[in-house]
Amino acid sequence: MSDLFADAAAKRLESLAPLAYRLRPRTLEEFVGQEQVLGTDSALRKAIAEDRVGSMILFGPPGTGKTTLARIVAEITGAAFEELSAVSASVADVRGVIARAKDNLGAHGKRTILFLDEIHRFNRGQQDALLPAVEARLITLIGATTENPYFQVNSALLSRCQLYALEPLSQQELEVITRRGAAELKQELTDELVGLIAQKAGGDARNALNILDLAAETATSEKKKIEARQIEDASSKRPLVYDRAGDAHFDFASAFIKSMRGGDADAAVYYLASMIEAGEDPRFMARRMVIFASEDIGLADPRALQVAVAAADAVEYVGLPEVQLNLAEAAIYLSLAPKSNAVKTAIFSAREDVRERGNVRPPKMLRGSGYRGAKALGSGEGYIYPHDDKRGFELDYLPEEMRGKRYWQPKGVGEEPEPDPPKAKG
Repeated sequence: MSDLFADAAAKRLESLAPLAYRLRPRTLEEFVGQEQVLGTDSALRKAIAEDRVGSMILFGPPGTGKTTLARIVAEITGAAFEELSAVSASVADVRGVIARAKDNLGAHGKRTILFLDEIHRFNRGQQDALLPAVEARLITLIGATTENPYFQVNSALLSRCQLYALEPLSQQELEVITRRGAAELKQELTDELVGLIAQKAGGDARNALNILDLAAETATSEKKKIEARQIEDASSKRPLVYDRAGDAHFDFASAFIKSMRGGDADAAVYYLASMIEAGEDPRFMARRMVIFASEDIGLADPRALQVAVAAADAVEYVGLPEVQLNLAEAAIYLSLAPKSNAVKTAIFSAREDVRERGNVRPPKMLRGSGYRGAKALGSGEGYIYPHDDKRGFELDYLPEEMRGKRYWQPKGVGEEPEPDPPKAKG
C-alpha cells in the first residue's frame, strides 16, 4: 500500500514541479546549445553517447546545462551513478561514495560516476579526500560549478579532469526552449513575446522557463492570454552573473580598462554600470581609473590624473549611489582623452635597466656635498646650477655608464611634446 501511495505522490509532484524541471532534456538530441563542446563530432558528445566519459568539470553561468548534462550521463551510463551537493556533503559522505564504488567494482565489475554539484564549495580537505579515488579511476568525477574552477579547485584535482566551459545561451537557443515551454503549457505566444522572454532570460534557460511559467500563471488568473506586461512583471530583475572573487571580476575589469584605452566611452560606461549593479566595490573601480590615467594617458592630458583622483576622493566623500555619477564622468573623460603610454614605458624601461645593471651610482657632480670631506671626494664637482647658468639644462644627469639612454620618449599625442631625436649631452 505504501508503494502505491509513493507512486501516486511521485506523479503528483511531477505535475506540480516547475516547468524548467519538467522540461529538462533527457537525451543529447533534446539538449539545446553548447555546440562548442557538444557538436555532432565533438569528443564529449561521442564519449557520452558511447558511455565512456572521463572525469570532467563543467563550469558556466546558471541555466546553461551543467546539471542537465550530468543527468543525461546518468540516463545513458551503465555505471553506478552517485550524486552529492558540495553545499551539504561532508568528508564522510565522500568516503561513503568511495566505499560503495569499491563494492560495485569488486562485486559487479561496475564503475561509479559521481556528480558533484557546486564543486567550488568543496573545501581543501574534502577535495583531498576525493583525489585518490579520482586519480585511481575508481570514481569518474563530474563536477559542476558556476565559478571558474581555477580559482576554487585545487590543481591536483584539476589536472585529472577535463574542463568544459559552458556559455550563456543565445537568443535563438532561448527562443527554441521558450517555444517548448509554451507547448508544454498549451499557451500560444507570438514571435514577439517569445523574443521578449528570450531577451529577458539573460542567457539562462531555467530563467526563460521560469519567466514563462509565472507569466502563464498570471495570465490564467486574469483569464487572458499571455501579454508583454505579464512577461515584464515576471522578469522584473535580470539575473546578474558576477563573482567578485573570480573570473567575472577580472573579465569585467579588463573590459572596462580596454574600452577606455580604445576610446569607447559607451562601452566603458556599460562595464562600469555592470560592476556597480553587481555590487563591485567602487573603490576598486576608482583605483583602476587612477592607474589608467598615468598608464594609458600620462602627459598627453595631465588633467586625466586629477580627474581620476577626484573620482577616487568622491568615493570616500560621497559614496554610493550618488558616486556613480562621479565614476561615470571620470570613465567618459578618460575614454575620450588622448592616449599615450610613454610614462609607463619610461618607468618600466628604467626599472629593467636597474634590475639588469644594478642601481649605478650617480655621477660625482650629483652626489651630496653637504658634509665635511665631501669636496675631498669630488662630490658636487662639475655641477652647474641651472637657475644661474642655462648650461645646466644641457648636462646629462644619468650615470656615466648610462649616458644617452632615453626612457621618457614622448609621442607627440595631445599635450605631449613631439619626440626629439636622440642627442648626445656633455
